[in-house]
Amino acid sequence: MKSAKLESMAKGWFVGNFEPSLYKTNAVEVGVKYYKAGAREAWHYHKIATEITVIIRGRVKMNQREYVTGDIVIVEPGEGTDFEALEDTATAVVKLPGANNDKYLKDE
Repeated sequence: MKSAKLESMAKGWFVGNFEPSLYKTNAVEVGVKYYKAGAREAWHYHKIATEITVIIRGRVKMNQREYVTGDIVIVEPGEGTDFEALEDTATAVVKLPGANNDKYLKDE
């Protein structure tokens, strides 16, 4: 049996083909992410991966739409999104397939 602490993982990602990773695979990436109110991620998209975000706790804005605790958002390949935590927030994120270097910012 393996175990690790979430805080020892890079930005909350603990499954995927990166270091550190508790479970190394190209099939999927899984992370638990914590954001303080006001934290943002720039608009981006993925060419290969589908990204599924579950709002575990809190309230966020993605593409000018608000999501709250219990909402699930799926962003398909080629669709873009930004992200803003409107209050302290926890999310679970699944990206499949796992695709290293598949995050493209607005200007790319």
